[in-house]
Amino acid sequence: MSELPTIRDESWRYADFDAVAKLGVEALDQWQDVSVADGETHRHCMIVGGDAPEVHRIRLNIGKSARAEFFVVVIGDDYTRVEVETDLGEGAHFEFGGVTIGGGDAVREFVTRTAHDRPDATSNQVVRAVHWNEATGNFLGAINVGREGQRTDAGQDFKALVLEKGATANAKPELEIFADDVKCAHGAAIGQMDEMARYYMASRGIAPDVAQRLLVRAFIADALAALEDEAEAERLLEAALNVLEARR
Repeated sequence: MSELPTIRDESWRYADFDAVAKLGVEALDQWQDVSVADGETHRHCMIVGGDAPEVHRIRLNIGKSARAEFFVVVIGDDYTRVEVETDLGEGAHFEFGGVTIGGGDAVREFVTRTAHDRPDATSNQVVRAVHWNEATGNFLGAINVGREGQRTDAGQDFKALVLEKGATANAKPELEIFADDVKCAHGAAIGQMDEMARYYMASRGIAPDVAQRLLVRAFIADALAALEDEAEAERLLEAALNVLEARR
């Protein structure tokens, strides 16, 4: 990257550009390259974000019949961006589960670009966002299916929970398909806490703060449902819920 991105760059359109300027071009040029050999399985779990801007950029190459799983929780008090570019081999699978959560005025975002250029590959991306105060949660996900990507099966699912009126969420799903035998789907929904569920729990003596924790836990757990390591899933969930606890 020879210069800092601007709002004209589609994959940066919702970014915090003051924070990006603090990071500088050199930081944005730093990519982590991850290769998964044919037939292998790779799983990586991350909790990221602090009190200064962070950008994590990952290039992922998944070999033939290999599987890669990334599960990420973003909890930073400043701009935090996790960007994953994935190239899938024949019969490979990419599983991505992401959670952004927090308040203040921070922007927290996931940006993914997934290339299906070979046959029989699959991918599944589930992202959940929970924000309050004036915080923002973003998901920009592009799926590109090339002419050789026959029998691709790819999906994206983004849902955001806005706990206060000042918070926002943005979703920008993209599908570009040049093969004719594919199954691709994406969905996005942004809403507030289910008041009927809270009323039901209150009517059974559950305190409001406990009810909120239970509802948020169930909401973000969807992003980690594919994580078979129960201890890791619990670690990621607790990291997210601890941010919610600090809100009180």
